[in-house]
Amino acid sequence: MINFEEELSRFKPSLEVEEVEDAIINGDLTDMSDLLMDMVKQGVRNKEGKEQSDE
Repeated sequence: MINFEEELSRFKPSLEVEEVEDAIINGDLTDMSDLLMDMVKQGVRNKEGKEQSDE
């Protein structure tokens, strides 16, 4: 039978997982909300530029 306590005591997380955790925690990750906000800001700037050129 499997001794779960013994198995857990021998467990060592993969280095790849730790590297990914560091990248996620310390990194500047762009998500969909960031992309949408950038698109909205660009749209506002473009609209303002067109309004000024129409005057």
